[in-house]
Amino acid sequence: MNKMKEIVLSDYRIVLDDSLTALRDFLQQHTYSKLIVLVDENTHRDCLPLLQEVQDNLEVILTPSGEMNKNIDTCELIWQEMMRGNADRKALCINLGGGVLGDMGGFAASCYKRGIDFINIPTTLLSQVDSSIGGKLGIDFKYGKNLIGLFRNPKLVLISSRFFQTLPQRQYINGWAEIFKHALIQDAAQWERYRNLDILQCDINEIVYQSLHIKKAVVEEDPFEKGLRKILNFGHTIGHAIEAYSLEHEQDSLLHGEAIAIGMICEAYLSVKKCGLPQVALDDIVQVLLTHFPKHDITGFDAEEMLQMMSLDKKNEGSTILAALLSAIGNCVYDVPLSSAEIRESIAYYNSL
Repeated sequence: MNKMKEIVLSDYRIVLDDSLTALRDFLQQHTYSKLIVLVDENTHRDCLPLLQEVQDNLEVILTPSGEMNKNIDTCELIWQEMMRGNADRKALCINLGGGVLGDMGGFAASCYKRGIDFINIPTTLLSQVDSSIGGKLGIDFKYGKNLIGLFRNPKLVLISSRFFQTLPQRQYINGWAEIFKHALIQDAAQWERYRNLDILQCDINEIVYQSLHIKKAVVEEDPFEKGLRKILNFGHTIGHAIEAYSLEHEQDSLLHGEAIAIGMICEAYLSVKKCGLPQVALDDIVQVLLTHFPKHDITGFDAEEMLQMMSLDKKNEGSTILAALLSAIGNCVYDVPLSSAEIRESIAYYNSL
Protein backbone atom coordinates (compact mmCIF):
# COMPACT_ATOMS: atom_id res chain seq x y z
CA MET A 1 0.00 0.00 0.00
CA ASN A 2 1.87 3.03 -1.25
CA LYS A 3 -0.44 5.73 -0.05
CA MET A 4 -3.04 6.13 2.63
CA LYS A 5 -6.65 5.35 1.72
CA GLU A 6 -9.76 6.03 3.75
CA ILE A 7 -13.25 4.65 3.99
CA VAL A 8 -15.47 7.11 5.81
CA LEU A 9 -18.49 5.84 7.71
CA SER A 10 -21.10 7.80 9.64
CA ASP A 11 -19.13 8.17 12.87
CA TYR A 12 -15.66 6.73 12.29
CA ARG A 13 -13.03 6.13 9.64
CA ILE A 14 -11.22 3.08 8.35
CA VAL A 15 -7.72 4.12 7.37
CA LEU A 16 -5.60 1.85 5.20
CA ASP A 17 -2.07 2.93 6.04
CA ASP A 18 0.98 0.70 6.04
CA SER A 19 3.01 3.30 7.93
CA LEU A 20 0.57 3.20 10.90
CA THR A 21 1.16 6.93 11.37
CA ALA A 22 -2.61 7.50 11.25
CA LEU A 23 -2.67 6.29 14.86
CA ARG A 24 -0.23 8.98 15.93
CA ASP A 25 -2.24 11.58 14.01
CA PHE A 26 -5.46 10.46 15.73
CA LEU A 27 -3.89 10.61 19.19
CA GLN A 28 -2.58 14.11 18.54
CA GLN A 29 -6.15 15.22 17.88
CA HIS A 30 -7.67 13.54 20.95
CA THR A 31 -6.80 13.59 24.63
CA TYR A 32 -6.84 10.33 26.58
CA SER A 33 -5.77 9.71 30.15
CA LYS A 34 -4.27 6.32 29.33
CA LEU A 35 -3.51 4.22 26.26
CA ILE A 36 -4.29 0.55 26.82
CA VAL A 37 -3.44 -1.98 24.14
CA LEU A 38 -4.96 -5.46 24.20
CA VAL A 39 -2.84 -8.20 22.63
CA ASP A 40 -2.68 -11.97 22.63
CA GLU A 41 0.54 -13.97 22.76
CA ASN A 42 0.87 -13.84 18.95
CA THR A 43 0.27 -10.13 18.42
CA HIS A 44 2.36 -9.34 21.51
CA ARG A 45 5.30 -11.04 19.80
CA ASP A 46 4.72 -10.16 16.15
CA CYS A 47 2.61 -6.99 15.91
CA LEU A 48 3.16 -4.88 19.02
CA PRO A 49 6.73 -3.95 18.00
CA LEU A 50 5.38 -2.44 14.75
CA LEU A 51 2.90 -0.36 16.74
CA GLN A 52 5.56 0.77 19.20
CA GLU A 53 7.56 2.19 16.30
CA VAL A 54 4.94 4.95 15.97
CA GLN A 55 3.52 5.16 19.51
CA ASP A 56 5.08 4.61 22.90
CA ASN A 57 3.59 4.86 26.42
CA LEU A 58 1.25 1.94 25.74
CA GLU A 59 0.00 -0.09 28.70
CA VAL A 60 -0.23 -3.68 27.53
CA ILE A 61 -2.85 -6.22 28.62
CA LEU A 62 -2.06 -9.76 27.46
CA THR A 63 -5.04 -12.04 26.72
CA PRO A 64 -5.09 -15.71 25.65
CA SER A 65 -5.65 -16.26 21.93
CA GLY A 66 -8.27 -18.31 20.14
CA GLU A 67 -12.03 -18.65 19.85
CA MET A 68 -12.10 -20.87 22.93
CA ASN A 69 -11.03 -17.85 25.00
CA LYS A 70 -13.61 -15.43 23.59
CA ASN A 71 -15.69 -15.55 26.75
CA ILE A 72 -16.69 -13.78 29.94
CA ASP A 73 -13.68 -15.18 31.82
CA THR A 74 -11.25 -13.38 29.52
CA CYS A 75 -13.34 -10.21 29.80
CA GLU A 76 -13.02 -10.43 33.57
CA LEU A 77 -9.24 -10.64 33.15
CA ILE A 78 -9.30 -7.51 30.94
CA TRP A 79 -11.49 -5.57 33.38
CA GLN A 80 -9.33 -6.59 36.34
CA GLU A 81 -6.19 -5.37 34.56
CA MET A 82 -7.89 -2.11 33.61
CA MET A 83 -8.90 -1.52 37.21
CA ARG A 84 -5.47 -2.52 38.48
CA GLY A 85 -4.01 0.12 36.17
CA ASN A 86 -6.53 2.73 37.40
CA ALA A 87 -8.04 3.20 33.95
CA ASP A 88 -10.76 5.84 34.09
CA ARG A 89 -13.52 6.66 31.60
CA LYS A 90 -11.13 8.83 29.58
CA ALA A 91 -8.85 5.90 28.78
CA LEU A 92 -8.53 4.52 25.26
CA CYS A 93 -8.49 0.79 24.49
CA ILE A 94 -6.54 -0.26 21.38
CA ASN A 95 -7.42 -3.78 20.19
CA LEU A 96 -4.42 -5.20 18.36
CA GLY A 97 -5.32 -8.59 16.96
CA GLY A 98 -7.66 -10.67 14.87
CA GLY A 99 -11.43 -10.92 14.94
CA VAL A 100 -11.61 -12.65 18.31
CA LEU A 101 -9.63 -9.96 20.06
CA GLY A 102 -11.41 -7.14 18.22
CA ASP A 103 -14.89 -8.46 19.04
CA MET A 104 -14.05 -9.19 22.66
CA GLY A 105 -11.86 -6.13 23.26
CA GLY A 106 -14.54 -3.83 21.88
CA PHE A 107 -17.15 -5.54 24.04
CA ALA A 108 -14.97 -5.26 27.15
CA ALA A 109 -14.24 -1.58 26.45
CA SER A 110 -17.93 -0.85 25.85
CA CYS A 111 -18.90 -2.39 29.20
CA TYR A 112 -16.03 -1.02 31.31
CA LYS A 113 -17.37 1.84 33.43
CA ARG A 114 -20.32 1.97 30.99
CA GLY A 115 -18.05 2.49 28.04
CA ILE A 116 -14.63 3.83 27.09
CA ASP A 117 -13.43 4.68 23.59
CA PHE A 118 -11.68 1.99 21.59
CA ILE A 119 -9.72 1.64 18.36
CA ASN A 120 -9.41 -1.54 16.34
CA ILE A 121 -6.19 -2.49 14.57
CA PRO A 122 -7.04 -5.80 12.89
CA THR A 123 -3.94 -7.89 12.20
CA THR A 124 -5.38 -10.75 10.12
CA LEU A 125 -6.86 -10.65 6.65
CA LEU A 126 -10.09 -12.10 8.03
CA SER A 127 -10.54 -9.38 10.63
CA GLN A 128 -9.62 -6.62 8.18
CA VAL A 129 -12.31 -7.54 5.65
CA ASP A 130 -14.93 -8.89 8.06
CA SER A 131 -15.08 -7.37 11.53
CA SER A 132 -13.59 -3.93 10.83
CA ILE A 133 -16.97 -2.64 9.61
CA GLY A 134 -20.27 -3.00 11.36
CA GLY A 135 -19.87 -2.36 15.07
CA LYS A 136 -20.72 -5.93 16.09
CA LEU A 137 -19.08 -6.73 19.43
CA GLY A 138 -19.46 -9.77 21.59
CA ILE A 139 -18.35 -12.99 23.17
CA ASP A 140 -19.33 -16.64 22.92
CA PHE A 141 -21.54 -18.16 25.59
CA LYS A 142 -22.08 -21.86 26.30
CA TYR A 143 -24.38 -22.70 23.39
CA GLY A 144 -22.91 -20.73 20.52
CA LYS A 145 -20.87 -17.94 19.00
CA ASN A 146 -21.46 -14.25 19.76
CA LEU A 147 -24.60 -14.82 21.84
CA ILE A 148 -23.68 -12.01 24.28
CA GLY A 149 -22.87 -8.63 22.77
CA LEU A 150 -23.92 -5.25 21.43
CA PHE A 151 -23.52 -2.80 18.55
CA ARG A 152 -20.96 -0.03 19.08
CA ASN A 153 -18.49 1.53 16.69
CA PRO A 154 -14.79 2.15 17.29
CA LYS A 155 -13.35 5.63 17.05
CA LEU A 156 -10.95 4.48 14.34
CA VAL A 157 -10.00 1.33 12.44
CA LEU A 158 -6.42 1.18 11.22
CA ILE A 159 -5.49 -1.37 8.56
CA SER A 160 -1.96 -2.26 7.52
CA SER A 161 -0.77 -5.09 5.28
CA ARG A 162 2.54 -5.10 7.17
CA PHE A 163 0.88 -7.43 9.65
CA PHE A 164 0.49 -10.07 6.93
CA GLN A 165 4.26 -10.59 7.06
CA THR A 166 3.68 -12.23 10.45
CA LEU A 167 0.65 -14.27 9.35
CA PRO A 168 0.88 -18.02 8.64
CA GLN A 169 -0.34 -18.91 5.14
CA ARG A 170 -3.30 -20.87 6.53
CA GLN A 171 -4.47 -17.76 8.39
CA TYR A 172 -4.05 -15.62 5.29
CA ILE A 173 -6.14 -17.99 3.14
CA ASN A 174 -8.68 -18.13 5.98
CA GLY A 175 -9.53 -14.48 5.34
CA TRP A 176 -10.34 -15.12 1.70
CA ALA A 177 -13.58 -16.89 2.68
CA GLU A 178 -15.12 -13.53 3.60
CA ILE A 179 -13.71 -11.86 0.47
CA PHE A 180 -15.32 -14.56 -1.68
CA LYS A 181 -18.55 -14.17 0.31
CA HIS A 182 -18.74 -10.42 -0.27
CA ALA A 183 -18.41 -10.96 -4.02
CA LEU A 184 -20.97 -13.78 -4.08
CA ILE A 185 -23.65 -11.76 -2.30
CA GLN A 186 -23.17 -8.37 -3.94
CA ASP A 187 -20.69 -8.19 -6.82
CA ALA A 188 -20.71 -10.74 -9.65
CA ALA A 189 -17.96 -8.85 -11.47
CA GLN A 190 -15.64 -9.17 -8.49
CA TRP A 191 -16.41 -12.89 -8.23
CA GLU A 192 -15.48 -13.26 -11.90
CA ARG A 193 -12.14 -11.56 -11.22
CA TYR A 194 -11.46 -13.76 -8.19
CA ARG A 195 -12.38 -17.09 -9.81
CA ASN A 196 -8.95 -17.77 -11.31
CA LEU A 197 -6.89 -15.37 -9.21
CA ASP A 198 -3.65 -16.49 -7.62
CA ILE A 199 -4.57 -15.31 -4.14
CA LEU A 200 -0.99 -15.63 -2.90
CA GLN A 201 0.34 -13.34 -5.66
CA CYS A 202 -2.17 -10.51 -5.93
CA ASP A 203 -2.59 -6.89 -4.89
CA ILE A 204 -4.17 -7.73 -1.55
CA ASN A 205 -4.34 -4.09 -0.46
CA GLU A 206 -6.64 -3.19 -3.34
CA ILE A 207 -8.74 -6.32 -2.76
CA VAL A 208 -9.19 -5.45 0.94
CA TYR A 209 -10.25 -1.94 -0.08
CA GLN A 210 -12.81 -3.25 -2.60
CA SER A 211 -14.17 -5.85 -0.19
CA LEU A 212 -14.62 -3.26 2.54
CA HIS A 213 -16.61 -1.06 0.17
CA ILE A 214 -19.04 -3.92 -0.47
CA LYS A 215 -19.61 -4.44 3.24
CA LYS A 216 -19.79 -0.68 3.90
CA ALA A 217 -22.68 -0.26 1.46
CA VAL A 218 -24.65 -3.05 3.14
CA VAL A 219 -23.97 -1.99 6.73
CA GLU A 220 -24.77 1.68 6.13
CA GLU A 221 -28.15 0.76 4.70
CA ASP A 222 -28.95 -1.53 7.65
CA PRO A 223 -26.69 -0.83 10.66
CA PHE A 224 -28.58 -3.01 13.16
CA GLU A 225 -29.24 -6.09 11.00
CA LYS A 226 -32.99 -5.67 10.64
CA GLY A 227 -33.04 -6.49 6.93
CA LEU A 228 -30.45 -6.24 4.14
CA ARG A 229 -27.45 -6.72 6.44
CA LYS A 230 -28.57 -10.30 6.99
CA ILE A 231 -27.13 -11.16 3.55
CA LEU A 232 -23.68 -10.92 5.17
CA ASN A 233 -24.59 -14.14 6.95
CA PHE A 234 -24.47 -16.19 3.75
CA GLY A 235 -22.59 -19.37 4.66
CA HIS A 236 -22.78 -18.62 8.36
CA THR A 237 -25.97 -20.38 9.44
CA ILE A 238 -24.47 -23.80 8.75
CA GLY A 239 -20.86 -22.62 8.84
CA HIS A 240 -21.03 -21.27 12.40
CA ALA A 241 -22.42 -24.58 13.66
CA ILE A 242 -19.67 -26.51 11.87
CA GLU A 243 -17.06 -24.14 13.33
CA ALA A 244 -18.45 -24.50 16.86
CA TYR A 245 -18.67 -28.29 16.58
CA SER A 246 -15.10 -28.52 15.29
CA LEU A 247 -13.87 -26.26 18.09
CA GLU A 248 -15.55 -28.47 20.66
CA HIS A 249 -14.55 -31.85 19.27
CA GLU A 250 -11.44 -31.59 17.06
CA GLN A 251 -7.89 -31.07 18.27
CA ASP A 252 -6.87 -29.19 15.11
CA SER A 253 -10.14 -27.31 14.78
CA LEU A 254 -11.34 -25.49 11.70
CA LEU A 255 -10.61 -21.79 11.38
CA HIS A 256 -13.56 -19.45 10.88
CA GLY A 257 -13.05 -19.00 7.15
CA GLU A 258 -12.56 -22.73 6.60
CA ALA A 259 -15.88 -23.47 8.32
CA ILE A 260 -17.65 -20.65 6.44
CA ALA A 261 -16.35 -22.04 3.13
CA ILE A 262 -18.07 -25.34 3.99
CA GLY A 263 -21.17 -23.40 5.02
CA MET A 264 -21.19 -21.49 1.72
CA ILE A 265 -21.06 -24.73 -0.26
CA CYS A 266 -23.94 -26.19 1.78
CA GLU A 267 -25.99 -23.02 1.51
CA ALA A 268 -25.22 -22.60 -2.21
CA TYR A 269 -26.60 -26.13 -2.67
CA LEU A 270 -29.77 -25.07 -0.83
CA SER A 271 -29.86 -21.92 -2.96
CA VAL A 272 -30.34 -24.11 -6.05
CA LYS A 273 -33.16 -25.96 -4.32
CA LYS A 274 -34.96 -22.98 -2.81
CA CYS A 275 -33.97 -19.74 -4.58
CA GLY A 276 -33.29 -20.62 -8.20
CA LEU A 277 -29.50 -20.39 -8.19
CA PRO A 278 -28.42 -22.02 -11.47
CA GLN A 279 -26.66 -25.38 -11.13
CA VAL A 280 -23.73 -24.04 -13.16
CA ALA A 281 -23.25 -21.31 -10.54
CA LEU A 282 -23.21 -23.91 -7.75
CA ASP A 283 -20.61 -25.93 -9.65
CA ASP A 284 -18.49 -22.78 -10.07
CA ILE A 285 -18.73 -21.88 -6.36
CA VAL A 286 -17.79 -25.42 -5.33
CA GLN A 287 -14.82 -25.51 -7.69
CA VAL A 288 -13.40 -22.17 -6.50
CA LEU A 289 -13.94 -22.79 -2.79
CA LEU A 290 -12.55 -26.34 -2.82
CA THR A 291 -9.48 -25.07 -4.68
CA HIS A 292 -8.58 -22.82 -1.75
CA PHE A 293 -10.29 -24.69 1.10
CA PRO A 294 -9.65 -28.42 0.59
CA LYS A 295 -12.44 -30.69 1.67
CA HIS A 296 -12.60 -31.34 5.41
CA ASP A 297 -13.96 -34.62 6.71
CA ILE A 298 -17.18 -33.76 8.56
CA THR A 299 -18.82 -37.16 8.11
CA GLY A 300 -18.42 -37.82 11.83
CA PHE A 301 -19.94 -34.50 12.93
CA ASP A 302 -23.15 -35.03 14.90
CA ALA A 303 -25.97 -33.45 12.89
CA GLU A 304 -28.29 -33.25 15.89
CA GLU A 305 -25.76 -31.30 17.92
CA MET A 306 -25.16 -28.90 15.05
CA LEU A 307 -28.89 -28.43 14.49
CA GLN A 308 -29.23 -27.56 18.15
CA MET A 309 -26.53 -24.92 17.71
CA MET A 310 -28.31 -23.53 14.64
CA SER A 311 -31.59 -23.34 16.55
CA LEU A 312 -29.96 -20.78 18.89
CA ASP A 313 -28.74 -18.55 16.05
CA LYS A 314 -29.50 -14.86 16.65
CA LYS A 315 -31.02 -14.50 13.17
CA ASN A 316 -33.80 -17.02 13.81
CA GLU A 317 -37.41 -16.18 14.49
CA GLY A 318 -38.85 -18.44 17.16
CA SER A 319 -37.93 -22.04 16.37
CA THR A 320 -37.49 -21.40 12.63
CA ILE A 321 -33.89 -21.53 11.35
CA LEU A 322 -33.36 -18.68 8.87
CA ALA A 323 -30.56 -18.29 6.34
CA ALA A 324 -29.32 -15.99 3.59
CA LEU A 325 -29.21 -17.76 0.22
CA LEU A 326 -28.19 -16.85 -3.33
CA SER A 327 -30.67 -16.34 -6.15
CA ALA A 328 -27.71 -15.63 -8.46
CA ILE A 329 -24.04 -14.89 -8.10
CA GLY A 330 -24.02 -11.30 -6.89
CA ASN A 331 -27.56 -11.42 -5.52
CA CYS A 332 -28.62 -12.68 -2.10
CA VAL A 333 -31.96 -13.01 -0.32
CA TYR A 334 -32.43 -13.31 3.44
CA ASP A 335 -34.82 -14.79 6.00
CA VAL A 336 -35.15 -18.03 4.02
CA PRO A 337 -36.48 -20.76 6.35
CA LEU A 338 -34.54 -24.03 6.44
CA SER A 339 -35.87 -27.35 7.69
CA SER A 340 -33.73 -29.87 9.54
CA ALA A 341 -34.09 -32.22 6.59
CA GLU A 342 -32.80 -29.59 4.16
CA ILE A 343 -29.81 -28.82 6.34
CA ARG A 344 -28.98 -32.52 6.63
CA GLU A 345 -29.29 -32.86 2.85
CA SER A 346 -26.90 -29.96 2.26
CA ILE A 347 -24.30 -31.47 4.61
CA ALA A 348 -24.67 -34.81 2.83
CA TYR A 349 -24.07 -32.96 -0.45
CA TYR A 350 -20.80 -31.52 0.89
CA ASN A 351 -19.75 -34.96 2.11
CA SER A 352 -20.44 -36.39 -1.36
CA LEU A 353 -18.03 -34.05 -3.15
